[in-house]
Amino acid sequence: MQADRPWALSADGLVVTVRLTPKAGRDSIDGIIRLSDGRLVLGARVAAVPSEGEANSALTRLIARTLHVAPRDVTLVGGATSRIKRVLIKGDARAAAMALEKVGELAAR
Repeated sequence: MQADRPWALSADGLVVTVRLTPKAGRDSIDGIIRLSDGRLVLGARVAAVPSEGEANSALTRLIARTLHVAPRDVTLVGGATSRIKRVLIKGDARAAAMALEKVGELAAR
């Protein structure tokens, strides 16, 4: 993982560490956030409630829509019941990383 980014290349694509806020007023990517322990995460919020996997499904759909990839190419691989989650984006990892860079820059404005 790059020291200044919350994602890492993997054999299958790109693994992204996300801090999810459910029950938000809207679905959005908030950019790169530094947690109190120093870790970097991609901040995201969804309007869905954290019940029966609804917020997790909303997160994978949000990431797919944001990165213009098929929803089947975005999979939750860790943190199903936690705010901190790991998401795998299958396919071209470098293209996904570049798209996340742009999203992070836009969110920082």
